[in-house]
Amino acid sequence: MDYYSTKFLKDNDLGEGLKKILHQYYEVIKIMKKELIKFIDISKSYGNHLVLDEFNLSVKENEFVTLLGPSGCGKTTTLRLLGGFETPDSGKILFDGKDITNLPANQRKLNTVFQKYSLFPHMTIEENIAFGLKISKKSTQYINDKIKYALKLVNLDGYENRSVDSLSGGQQQRIAIARAIVNEPKILLLDEPLGALDLKLRQSMQYELIRLKNELGITFIYVTHDQEEALTMSDQIVVMNQGYIQQIGTPEDIYNEPENAFVADFIGSSNIMDGIMIKDKLVSIFGIEIHCVDEGFGTNTPVDVVIRPEDLVITSPEHGFITGKIISTIFKGVHYEIEVLAKDYKWLIHTTKFANVGDIVGLSIDPFDIQIMKKAEYSDEKAVEIDEEL
Repeated sequence: MDYYSTKFLKDNDLGEGLKKILHQYYEVIKIMKKELIKFIDISKSYGNHLVLDEFNLSVKENEFVTLLGPSGCGKTTTLRLLGGFETPDSGKILFDGKDITNLPANQRKLNTVFQKYSLFPHMTIEENIAFGLKISKKSTQYINDKIKYALKLVNLDGYENRSVDSLSGGQQQRIAIARAIVNEPKILLLDEPLGALDLKLRQSMQYELIRLKNELGITFIYVTHDQEEALTMSDQIVVMNQGYIQQIGTPEDIYNEPENAFVADFIGSSNIMDGIMIKDKLVSIFGIEIHCVDEGFGTNTPVDVVIRPEDLVITSPEHGFITGKIISTIFKGVHYEIEVLAKDYKWLIHTTKFANVGDIVGLSIDPFDIQIMKKAEYSDEKAVEIDEEL
């Protein structure tokens, strides 16, 4: 579901039955959306570095899709391939059913907004926005109407004659978006456009981008390594690592149901431990058997066990499945971040209740909040150091 659909269900007391029906309706609508972009077996190398390896991805129209992953995972390369700034070594890219793999960038119905906004400092705001339209030889009246429309859309009416240097970082970012949208692209590519902004302005611009996407009705493909940005804005998140897609899903799916330890560790904070699946609904960690709800892993199978910090509850020693000592308590504003040393493992807990360093406590967990997954195939030791520009 998109941001507003999810928010509607959360903000309204509809009853679980009706919520389930509406959720299914939103999923059907999502399936019915037209496929706009398709990457088919795309591979790309820079020298001896394989950045993308038989990469496959489908993007539907009017979606906000975020490519998320650490530096060097291939997300920016994916964006540059779609934008026409790079050519794949093999595979093809389809746009609205047509092969655009070798089509020049200026002939693709898309625009890109980069982290460095690339505004022309010697031009006014009006001239910056009009640049692409003048190249397309649009009429003066058409250009003037488009400039006013775009500035109103990004909440900067009346800024036509201002200089670029007179604008704040957030305002420059909006002008860069305005310059892109006046060309009426079917897709807007955004390569970490909020990276240079301070935290408060970055958060404000996240909601501005959500609003623009819904008002414009175009597809956004967004690149970031910031998990919070991805969770806040996206309809779909594509988690990438070492040139491979680790998981595709809604923000809720990615956070609550990670498919492997990499995704669980990269999206938010997690306690990730080696475990043994004794049998269905019973797992052992640190020699302690704990009930869970997962099935189908066989018996006595090595697994990864993931527990989110907010799902652990600090209790009295006798009421916990494990006992440990508090070694750190840090106030984070909306919660305390507490570390408990138990069985030589540092457990991370997020709680609204203060606890003293040195206290002996127990840890409790609901079986539904224990996530079991197959042992991760990735290894940080095998990661190839690739320039951040990739």
